[in-house]
Amino acid sequence: MDSILDIAKRVLRIEADAVSALAARLDHNFAKAVDIILNSKGRVVVTGMGKSGLVGKKIAATLASTGTPAFFLHPAEAGHGDLGMVTASDVIIAISNSGETGELLELLPFLKRFGIGIVSMTGNPGSSLSKAADAILDVSITEEACPLGIVPTASTTAAMAMGDAIAVALLTKRGFKKEDFACFHPGGSLGKKLLIRVKDLMHTGDALPLIAPEIPMIKAVMEISSKKLGVAVVADAERNILGIITDGDLRRGIEKWDKAFFDMKAGEVMTKNPKTIAEEELAAKALSIMENKSITSLTVPDSGGKAKGIIHLHDILRQGIA
Repeated sequence: MDSILDIAKRVLRIEADAVSALAARLDHNFAKAVDIILNSKGRVVVTGMGKSGLVGKKIAATLASTGTPAFFLHPAEAGHGDLGMVTASDVIIAISNSGETGELLELLPFLKRFGIGIVSMTGNPGSSLSKAADAILDVSITEEACPLGIVPTASTTAAMAMGDAIAVALLTKRGFKKEDFACFHPGGSLGKKLLIRVKDLMHTGDALPLIAPEIPMIKAVMEISSKKLGVAVVADAERNILGIITDGDLRRGIEKWDKAFFDMKAGEVMTKNPKTIAEEELAAKALSIMENKSITSLTVPDSGGKAKGIIHLHDILRQGIA
């Protein structure tokens, strides 16, 4: 009897072979399916029963998140009123391994009546569904990974992979970028990394700890403490950035000069030429700089190089950017 690992390896090998075989069968139908969708003024309506329907839901979700408006339509519910969701401008991707699924075939008269483009994704290119389609995506397989040969395994994997191929081809043709993807995922980690900029998180105005170089350190400590950022920007009267003083500078200064430290001027203690970042940069870039330099804040100058704000490590982490 085969071991558990032998069984798993056989399943993965069969499914990998099923996906690999798709590439050799790609033809003008694939290009035609992409063109039909690209030229459509409506949405992509993905439909399928059972396991094919579950695959269809994933394909619809992938399309929608990559710039192709799409949704899943349950074929059985479609025949009881949900066809009202479909317009003449839409395109149908119908998934059926046999190509003879009754619920899908019942939709064909409606789709043909309104001239709706049909892309079939089936393991039987000669099926009734394929004959009615404008483009046929052949996802046939040699065998299922199931030893009974009946449980949808390799067939659903092949259909899923073909759906990904369609989605990637479409997003490439549309010139879809990471920033576009982030717009559809504002709540996700990637969305935050690509959407949130330094200007969205930086402290400005009265919240900016700003001190003059000539003030005594006792006052500098009070400014750092009151603004609760553990840092103060040192700038001249025209707000030109001269340096920065951090909590670490305070500890080191007290250790070095003891009580005399508090009578020293901020300009004597500050670290000159502090690291800065433009307000239009991504907060994720600010985080990267902080990690590389082992610092917890960056000064933000305006377009003229004047002190405008400061962004702190904690502000970025609180947004879930990591």
